[in-house]
Amino acid sequence: MGENPSFSPTTLHNVTSRPYNIPVPAYAYAVLSGGWLIWLLPFVLAKRNRGAPAQLDRRARWGIVLQGIAYVFLWQGHFWAAALPTWRFALSVLFLGAAGLLSWTSTWALGRQWRFDAGLSADHELVITGAYRFIRHPIYCSMFCLLLGTGLMITPWLLFLLSTVVFIAGTEIRVRIEDKLLASRFGERFRQYQVSVPAYVPFVR
Repeated sequence: MGENPSFSPTTLHNVTSRPYNIPVPAYAYAVLSGGWLIWLLPFVLAKRNRGAPAQLDRRARWGIVLQGIAYVFLWQGHFWAAALPTWRFALSVLFLGAAGLLSWTSTWALGRQWRFDAGLSADHELVITGAYRFIRHPIYCSMFCLLLGTGLMITPWLLFLLSTVVFIAGTEIRVRIEDKLLASRFGERFRQYQVSVPAYVPFVR
């Protein structure tokens, strides 16, 4: 009997390995792009405080640098040729949605007090309304959700872990410096708030 070429070992290997070679679908990129746009938009539209702060700590910029590096790590690797399991896509959508919700509610609650640097204006107020009732730094929580939503969709696990560690290191720098500034201005009132409300991860003080 002649050999049937349709069932050659090479063909069988291609058939069995095909599910692992399916690239990320186009709709996933659309969701990812939309998630980033929705998260970014309130910061573009917000009326940022451009006046000179009464108190400023530029050391927090090192935290910004580390957070930026963490986001860069997310986009490394051949993510366009990797499979995207349904459970990872579903979690990504959940985290991206949370990121967008937090970015909008946080900037709305801060109003004109939002600024890029870690600083306090002369008439600075301690905001504990809106998202700030539940998290002291909801903008950083939104950034973390954005990182998780993006990483789950496109990033290999090792790079994802590295990105998360670098992001947390950068965020810890910013949180500690900003908390110190707020404590110096609002004293015991802020310390009570600090003890009762998580920093940027729910249920984690």
